[in-house]
Amino acid sequence: MWTGNWREEVWREVERPYDILIVGGGITGAGILREAARLRLRALLVEQKDFAWGTSSRSSKLVHGGLRYLKEGKIGLTRASVSEREHLLAEGPGLIDPLGFLLATYKSDKTGRLVFRAGLTVYDLLALQWSHRYYSPRDFQMLAPHLTAAGLKGGFRYGDAQTDDARLVLRVIAEAVADGATAVNYVAAEQLLRDENGRVHGLILRDQLTNQTASVTARVVVSATGAWADELRGQVGGEARIRPLRGSHLVFPNWRLPVAQAISFLHPIDQRPVMIFPWEGVTLVGTTDVDHARTLDKEPCISPDETAYLLAAVASQFPSLGITLGDVVAAFAGVRPVIGSGKEDPSEESRDHVVWEENGLLTVTGGKMTTFRLIALDALKEVRHLLPDLPELADNLPVLNPVDVALPGGEQLPEEARRRLLGRYGAAAPALVAAAQAGEQDIIPGTQTLWAELRWAARAEAVSHLDDLLLRRVRLGILLPEGGAALLPRIRAICQTELGWDDGRWQSEQAAYLALVRGCYSVPDAALIPDWRAWLAEAKQAELAAAAKEGDGGRKRPLLLVAVLAVSILILWRLTRPTRKKVSPT
Repeated sequence: MWTGNWREEVWREVERPYDILIVGGGITGAGILREAARLRLRALLVEQKDFAWGTSSRSSKLVHGGLRYLKEGKIGLTRASVSEREHLLAEGPGLIDPLGFLLATYKSDKTGRLVFRAGLTVYDLLALQWSHRYYSPRDFQMLAPHLTAAGLKGGFRYGDAQTDDARLVLRVIAEAVADGATAVNYVAAEQLLRDENGRVHGLILRDQLTNQTASVTARVVVSATGAWADELRGQVGGEARIRPLRGSHLVFPNWRLPVAQAISFLHPIDQRPVMIFPWEGVTLVGTTDVDHARTLDKEPCISPDETAYLLAAVASQFPSLGITLGDVVAAFAGVRPVIGSGKEDPSEESRDHVVWEENGLLTVTGGKMTTFRLIALDALKEVRHLLPDLPELADNLPVLNPVDVALPGGEQLPEEARRRLLGRYGAAAPALVAAAQAGEQDIIPGTQTLWAELRWAARAEAVSHLDDLLLRRVRLGILLPEGGAALLPRIRAICQTELGWDDGRWQSEQAAYLALVRGCYSVPDAALIPDWRAWLAEAKQAELAAAAKEGDGGRKRPLLLVAVLAVSILILWRLTRPTRKKVSPT
């Protein structure tokens, strides 16, 4: 798909007119490209860095309905999210997989068991299932053996899902390209083109690798640049609206912080939800939610305060494990595109997506990875007046293409590896297996990744830099100590020829990659990190002081129960009403 001289071929034809030109290669842009390709539109996507370089490779890896939306009263959004979650689980096994969640409740929590039970009841009703169950403190500790028993009142278990976010973006883009769309990374949108009436009708593009420029026209120009949305909007006089918020994670070896399923709890310092969960053979802890004041042009990285905050979360829940800073394998941070409303607490800002049309420029930003298809459909509906020949949009098509292909020599692959390859690579999985050389169907130690995935990514997945390969095509850079530095000799033996790099190019890429890992995918210097143990001690003192004032919550319970019952009845009525299905496009 992205083999041989594909960039040169794209650039030779890039100045032809398009129906839709999409800026931004994250999950939102990928989703819009996918739906445009389904409708047989002439579609081009450009990304100024690598596909999924921004937020879409640095998320919490969850495909979920979002319990927090229920707290905000957004029943419709939660319903849409859980519905899309179920579609993705059905269509992308091996890429989107079920994940059990444990929700611990403690005496110190400001939110009580009744509130959690009410929220989970509505959550399950929206998904037309009943996945949650309450456990006593003793039974709950059997599900999470190392969890602290101090103040534990019990907890719930419920179901959600997780994914490899960067691979999800790559698969969606690849399926769009297979349907006739064009996608190219390392191409920047430098300047909007305006017609005589001042309306946007194209872009001046610059290839970041060759410095070539081109003027490209399109009937519709879409900015799906996430946290960078205000940059293009500024060219049409749009007022800055984005509030960049940083979310960071710590990565631990699973043997050091062993969890079989996700554990969610309220942070003892500020009562924000925090999660500790398994992913790709490691354990992730996150996330934070702080204003990102640094420039968006540089890679985000975890701050000393965020590091201490997450270590405090681990220490509070798993004190017996004696976790230290030295146990951290890696860290990563992403910047969320949140629409600012002036709220003092970043966590109170809405995560809804928005679609703005300003002088011909359509901006799509915000929202959740889970609902990327619905966001894409909203964007296309918004520009129907500019595309009068656009076929009827349908929201009942598969999100991902069905994959029913045999893998060469597939009987030699363990079922889990076969499932993984089909999920992450879709229709390309047979070619990946066929390209594998001796020993490359083995699993890379400390991961769930096959050596063969490295060869395929280097050969056919638009890799321009070593960090594209090791941070996004495969995730060795955040799964292994020092970004997998110890494996670089074998990675070089597999990938250097596939990439067409001489020794000098490999050495410069390796040096740049290792510097990036040290600067942005590792924890800060220990001397800069606050004492998280002192933070916990202060929080404990505050908890004891607040305990004396406790006693108001009981009066609110009857009203809460009535509200939950009313909402549940409304949900069941809405879900059982007959609905008219949309006709699929032909």
